[in-house]
Amino acid sequence: MSTIKNPSDQSADKAEEKKYNKWIVLLAIVIPVVVAILSRIKLQDFGIDIEPLSFLPPIYATVNAITALVLAFAFWAIRNRKRKLHENLMKFAITLSVAFLAMYVAYHMTSESTNFGGEGAIKYVYYFILLTHILLSIVVIPFVLITYVRAITNNFERHKKIARITFPIWLYVAVTGVIVYIMISPYYV
Repeated sequence: MSTIKNPSDQSADKAEEKKYNKWIVLLAIVIPVVVAILSRIKLQDFGIDIEPLSFLPPIYATVNAITALVLAFAFWAIRNRKRKLHENLMKFAITLSVAFLAMYVAYHMTSESTNFGGEGAIKYVYYFILLTHILLSIVVIPFVLITYVRAITNNFERHKKIARITFPIWLYVAVTGVIVYIMISPYYV
């Protein structure tokens, strides 16, 4: 059951949200830039003798799969009015996404990128999935942050509105992360 807020409550909620806007903008820019830069830096180029973390791709693909399941379960939880469960699952999904990013960067800082070896139509399918995965993984960052802020500031009407956009994008990113891994895994050295 949704409660109708009076206009002064709504402006208080918006003011509370506004406090986070600078952080949302900053993180939405900094996260993809830092990931892009760090993913191209090789620790070996700086004389740091470290073994490639070649064991990470199946782990972070599994993290993506778990993220997709957690998102689906969180969607089920809120549909069934299990708000605390939904909240905890969403916090877990955010934690999983941060863990994924850390492992992804660590792998790319210690290992050479793997080229997709498929040919013909499958190559175009792979690159389409990869490109949409990468682009939407950047796009989803501010959506996740805004959705989260609207929840923690108790602005649930606005939270629900943006969550309808955030959820399918985030789910797509998580699922396509697994698909990209499955498609490229035969070509890992």
